[in-house]
This record gives sequence, structure tokens and C-alpha cells, in this order.
Amino acid sequence: MSPASQTFALRPMLPDDVPLLAEIFRGSVQELAIEDYSDAQIEAWIEAADDEAAFGKRLADQLTLLATLDGAPVGFTSLKGPDVIDMLYVHPAAARQGAGTMLIDALEKLAAARGADKLTVEASDSAQDFFRARGYTARSRNTVLRGEEWLANTTMEKVLRAPAGTTLQ
Repeated sequence: MSPASQTFALRPMLPDDVPLLAEIFRGSVQELAIEDYSDAQIEAWIEAADDEAAFGKRLADQLTLLATLDGAPVGFTSLKGPDVIDMLYVHPAAARQGAGTMLIDALEKLAAARGADKLTVEASDSAQDFFRARGYTARSRNTVLRGEEWLANTTMEKVLRAPAGTTLQ
């Protein structure tokens, strides 16, 4: 199916979605991060979904949105608290076709409606260009320990609206 004929839709996460979201997470990391991380780093990263109950609780405790295609989930994003993007993963077969953009656009609108002035994300090396293209700027470089592996990422930020008494330029 060509990208032009695809129509993505949004919906909130349901408890029954967790196993498929764990698979989307694993597939996304394994295929889309392969150029930026070693095999050992990728294996350590995807272990976050090994305990599906904990993975599901993490998503259920946040505002989690799904992108669907013909009713089937192809990606998801989650908002931790009022202003932190915790997760954004799209199945490799749906990558670069608009699902991620739709998810982030919706999350930004919801966060702003809830009073957030900015959003932050710890973007993987593989996701930095995606976020940069949407107006996020790098703030700090980080290393995160996953199992016995160190993974690099970058804290990025996007101003959604100016704090009271200031103007955006």
C-alpha cells in the first residue's frame, strides 16, 4: 500500500493492546535503531518490554495514544506527567509514513491544552532528526544504563507556548 493511500487514525490505549505495543516497541528498536546502537545495546533496550505487565502498567499510568491503520495499531506515544514524552515507537512497516508525526502533533496539542509550556524528550540517536524537524532543540547529551549496556540519548525540548508575561519570537 502506498503512503498516499494510507489513512492513520488515533485512539487511546486499551489494556488488550499491551502485547501488540510491546511487539511494536521491540520491532521499532530492532529495525530502526540498528545504525546507531550495537546489537548488545539494542538487546538491553528491548528488555524493557520483557515484563509485559510492567510495560503495560507504565503505559497505563501515562497518557498513551495509538496510531492505527485499518483499526490495527502501528505506533504509540506516551506522555509522562504534564510535559515529558516518555515513549514514541512506530512499527518499521509504518515508519516514515506519517504515523509518528500524527502522534506527536496530537500529544503536543493535548499537553498544551493541559497547561504545559514545553515538552521534553530523551531522544535516541535514531530519533533526533525526527524531533529536530518538529522544532525540538537539543539541551543535553546523556548516557543511560540498561542492563549492563550504556546507551546514549539527547534531551530535547520544544516550547509549546510562551510562559505568562513573555512572547515567543
